[in-house]
Amino acid sequence: MNVILISTCPNGTATSYLAVERLKPAAEALNWHIDVELHSSLARVEPLSADAIKDAELVIAVGDQLPDAGRFIGKRLYRASLQEVLPEPETFLQRASREAEAFSGDAFSGGASPTVARGSKNTDGKLNIVAVTACPTGVAHTFMAAEALAEAGRSLGHKVRVETQGSVGAQDQLSDEEITAADLVILACDIEVNADRFAGKRIYRTSTGNALKKSRQTIESAAAEALVESEGATGQAGDRSEAAKSFKEKGVYKHLLTGVSFMLPMVVAGGLLIALSFVFGIEAFEEEGTLAAALMQIGGGTAFKLMVPVLAGYIAYSIADRPGIAPGMIGGLLAADLGAGFIGGILAGFLAGYTAKAIIRYVKLPPSVESLKPILIIPLLASLVTGLVMIYIVGTPVAGILSALTAFLKSMGSTNAVLLGALLGAMMCFDLGGPVNKAAYTFGVGLLASETYAPMAAIMAAGMVPAIGMGIATFVARNKFAVAEREAGKASFVLGLCFITEGAIPFAAKDPLRVIPASMLGGALTGALSMLFGAQLMAPHGGIFVLLIPNAITPVMWYLLAIVAGAVVTGLGYAALKRSEAAPMAITVNS
Repeated sequence: MNVILISTCPNGTATSYLAVERLKPAAEALNWHIDVELHSSLARVEPLSADAIKDAELVIAVGDQLPDAGRFIGKRLYRASLQEVLPEPETFLQRASREAEAFSGDAFSGGASPTVARGSKNTDGKLNIVAVTACPTGVAHTFMAAEALAEAGRSLGHKVRVETQGSVGAQDQLSDEEITAADLVILACDIEVNADRFAGKRIYRTSTGNALKKSRQTIESAAAEALVESEGATGQAGDRSEAAKSFKEKGVYKHLLTGVSFMLPMVVAGGLLIALSFVFGIEAFEEEGTLAAALMQIGGGTAFKLMVPVLAGYIAYSIADRPGIAPGMIGGLLAADLGAGFIGGILAGFLAGYTAKAIIRYVKLPPSVESLKPILIIPLLASLVTGLVMIYIVGTPVAGILSALTAFLKSMGSTNAVLLGALLGAMMCFDLGGPVNKAAYTFGVGLLASETYAPMAAIMAAGMVPAIGMGIATFVARNKFAVAEREAGKASFVLGLCFITEGAIPFAAKDPLRVIPASMLGGALTGALSMLFGAQLMAPHGGIFVLLIPNAITPVMWYLLAIVAGAVVTGLGYAALKRSEAAPMAITVNS
């Protein structure tokens, strides 16, 4: 097959080269002949010959532009972003061959992007899209996914409005008028969000990770696969799409992260208030009537006491909606009182949620008393079942397990502590905010309720390493990075200081086989050193800025040393591993 590849990018540097370097070997493996037109600020463009265009059976355009589009009228054309090209280039080429459509030229004006989204059934391709993004911590993925969706929508010619539901609540909220005018709704959420206001609209559900890393593909899939959901059938509309099926299969994970996201403010506030009470002396809170005692009462006696009930309540809420909150919180408070801690709270949340959901689905009442179901029947029966199970079956053995775990963690020798720290640190850097990262983070947060602070210190320190390391790499090996990447490195460094691991995602997306190992090595080192130094952290977020709170982190200097050591290993390691940007003559044009 004779194929033409047009590769462009907004700043004319890295993206255009990356696409060519990935697709040329893949095309040769398929025995395709490929002619390349590379648009880069680093070299003069060599236009395709008339014979190459005439003989082409397929035209692939990677990037936001299709220069001199009129020459390809009548050819089969496939548009794509770099994110679609990088992971599996051979699979991408085969998909392009299958799905390319004849190009009429109507959708272009000079070098402008196309307005027809592949998969959209609209004749003009222009859609009015509203979206909601939400991640467990509501810090990084939420806003990065929103920005990626908005940018991808613009490149496809659509109007996209995104509402973010982050840690400070909903921002850029969608108005009723915008929702009414929307052609479809994209819910890129890792936690449960209320979708009642989108009733009657075509909805497409996915994760923030997909929206961030595959933003263009997400919008195209949404245009083709979004369906109207029936009331109370959350997630059912997407059952016919692979993306929605995959997202639905992660239900348990999503429910857990919903609970964690609502619990986090309690943990942060409680931990910092406890740390503030230590300003007056480690044992000053024991003297009644003092400010230290008041701070400890607010932080340790109230905020930390609410942690487990809130965790359980909102796990149940994610499963059964509002009817699950009461039995979930009751079960969570019982777990806390029984000494079952966060493990018992998680079990109570799932038990309460699925019990409430079963009652909603299977308990049928006469129409005359159906209205009593949400305010009487469900809270009573679900709370009764959850409470009895927690007291007589779950509570005591789980309390024993948690007590043994806490005792083990507090009595660990230096070797075991270092190994645990290295494991947690590597997990934090493995998928940069993904499921493995969140599993380690949830483990550390849960232990705060049992006054075990060392694992959380190792986890936050290691989570800062990848993004800081990428910033260091772009500074140390400037010549290996394009201008845009060096600018991204500066932003990544600042995000890393804030404990936003996701700052390293742009680098990992382009070069995962080098970025991820370098990050894991540095993260493991930082986690191990943090545990070796006996560092303890009272609050689970805030990054380097938690140092402004006295006693929130101890010992400060050794903790900083652990972070610096891991970040330097990651930065220098990736700087050494990274290949230099290809020289202009390294790619044969019109091959």
